[in-house]
Amino acid sequence: MIQKPTTRGGIDAVVGHRLIEVKAGASALRSIRSALMELAYQLARFPDREAYLVLPGVQVTKKRLHQEWELAQSVLQPDLLARLSICVEEGDHYIGIPRDPDSETQRILKDVVRQESQNKSAWLPRPDASLVVFKVLLLHWLTDGNPITTRWLEHVTGFSYPTIANALRPLWGNIERLSNRSIRLRWFPREEYLRLIAMNDRLRSTIRYADRSGQPRSLESHLKRLEKLAPDGVALGGVLGAKHYFPNLDLVGLPRIDLSVHCPGKFMDLSFIKHLDPALKRVDDPLEPANLVVHAVRQADSFFVARDGGLAWADPLECLLDLHEARLEMQASQFLESLLQKTKTRSSQEREQDTK
Repeated sequence: MIQKPTTRGGIDAVVGHRLIEVKAGASALRSIRSALMELAYQLARFPDREAYLVLPGVQVTKKRLHQEWELAQSVLQPDLLARLSICVEEGDHYIGIPRDPDSETQRILKDVVRQESQNKSAWLPRPDASLVVFKVLLLHWLTDGNPITTRWLEHVTGFSYPTIANALRPLWGNIERLSNRSIRLRWFPREEYLRLIAMNDRLRSTIRYADRSGQPRSLESHLKRLEKLAPDGVALGGVLGAKHYFPNLDLVGLPRIDLSVHCPGKFMDLSFIKHLDPALKRVDDPLEPANLVVHAVRQADSFFVARDGGLAWADPLECLLDLHEARLEMQASQFLESLLQKTKTRSSQEREQDTK
């Protein structure tokens, strides 16, 4: 029988003598290392138990996981190591580092993963390559403007060359092709931008949360808690991000918190939500007011902007899409105009330099 743990710390389930922690879609070694150490602490408290760190849909290579295990071997006591395992999917079963789980444990792990996936992760559909590629092209045009190569697009989107080529084909009328085979947008493609807004949820698999406690915490307290938790692969967007890039945004107060979660794989890890506030519950109605809204960033490169002393900022285009999704159309228009003005100024400066 699967039981929820009574101990504090990163344990999702206790089944008999097994302590199990699930981190779906893990992409950062730091979070895997932290989970291993937390399981080791629990094993030190319970010498009659075993612990399993289960990583369904992990984005880290097996080679790196083995290296992380070797690092753990250098700092953990042999007794703890003998009762600790990393488990990753291979086909319809789990393989272990340093040992495979037995048949009974295999069944238990599958049950726990199935249950936890409903509670703290979202299974994401295959990303729409045409939307992701256009989004990256537009973001680059708005923030940099220099020509790019298809190889660069492969690297930052995570798609293969044939997929990139198919995604670019409908956009050729909006694309400038240079003699060295590099490309860039000719201008702001308004029709394609409106399509991106219309397909916002398909692009980003947005998930909304509302407080069901009747005594909701303030958004400011949630922000402070988020900064303290500092979850991997999470960035601030929405109104906060837009004001970072455009301080003159015409809006007083904070209507909600928008977060971007980097998840190029199959899962969006939402485990940080329960640590942020257990009263936050998912809402399916897009018209229902939400306190916290989470958006999936599907390309291989998150394009998050580092921020001193806190969570990173989501990129400007993510923040712009957040404003549209929140129906803050006036503010979205303001922000877009500021981005287009910066693009125009940059282009003028480049032309002046070329004539010198």
